[in-house]
Amino acid sequence: MPSAEIITIGTEILLGEIVDTNTRYIARTLRGLGVDLYRTITIGDNVERIASAIRESMQRAEIVITTGGLGPTVDDPTREAVAKAAGVATEFRDDLWEQVVENIGRYGRKPSENQKRQAMVPKGALGIKNPVGTAPAFIVETERNAVISLPGVPNEMEHILHESIIPYLQKRFDLSDVIKIRVLHCSGLGEGLIDEKIADLEMLSNPTVGLAAHTGVVDIRVAAKAKSEAEADQMIAEVENQIRERFGRIIFGVDEDKLEDVVLNAVAKRGWTLAAVESGLDGRLARIVPHTASHPDLEADALMEAVRAARAQANVDAVLGVSVHPDQHAAEMVLITPLGEKTHRITYGGPPRSLPRWAMNIALNWLRTAAQEAA
Repeated sequence: MPSAEIITIGTEILLGEIVDTNTRYIARTLRGLGVDLYRTITIGDNVERIASAIRESMQRAEIVITTGGLGPTVDDPTREAVAKAAGVATEFRDDLWEQVVENIGRYGRKPSENQKRQAMVPKGALGIKNPVGTAPAFIVETERNAVISLPGVPNEMEHILHESIIPYLQKRFDLSDVIKIRVLHCSGLGEGLIDEKIADLEMLSNPTVGLAAHTGVVDIRVAAKAKSEAEADQMIAEVENQIRERFGRIIFGVDEDKLEDVVLNAVAKRGWTLAAVESGLDGRLARIVPHTASHPDLEADALMEAVRAARAQANVDAVLGVSVHPDQHAAEMVLITPLGEKTHRITYGGPPRSLPRWAMNIALNWLRTAAQEAA
């Protein structure tokens, strides 16, 4: 089974001016093909550094995919860098130039002289048509490697990846395996306790099980490699069932599920109407619960009074209140439902800037548990 590395190219990424979404997209695509991805890297617009990175990747992996640096300007260095890494010169290709002229012509324009750079590729490269942009892609082949250079514009990259690159990889490397992943989202237990409860499962080789901690949420990832999706699904299901037996309602969702959506659905299913009170959350709770009142610096007693007042004023069944105190590394929570009133104080040992989101997620999960237990 071949392995792959991804190299994103662009100084603007290193400067934080744009966010690299291409790596995630390509990684998920490779995963679906059963290709192992071991490294990703971002390099600025420097021919020598890019070439060095490509050479190193070619030594480690059969498939090297670059994105970005295929535009018409002098600071688009990918063509020269790939050629240098492969030990060949660049060449002008009439067939690629025709594509560039045709694509630009669709917009009623004529190509400028500098756009001829987009028809330059490493000598002997396979030209790949770009029907949704002006920059053709290309593949440099060696006996062992395929170095695939794609545009950095996400919609162009995604189109070429699916229309041309996936079929190429399937044929070139005889890809028959698939990798599928199931992510179980947990709240109510810390990463350490979850790790203790599934330590034996984390030792499995296929499927593999791993953890990723967020602010108030812990993800359990189950990944299986198999010859078919059905086989991978079965392997994942067997492990998922074991995990669910150990955690029960600690698991609030899977894959693309979000805690706030699960909470609101649980409240609606219970038949409750909902309002909220927040202090120190910078509007985070207000963006989730439409009827949210914001107050400054609410201590425990004041938070309770505000929650009671909000319930009476909004005439709702349930009110969740959260007040964050960064100086105390703590948060107060109040929950009033038809079943009664509850209060809870939580302390936080992480970065102060993460306290508001962590407190909100803990409070939302508290509300979810109350709604589900009451059902």
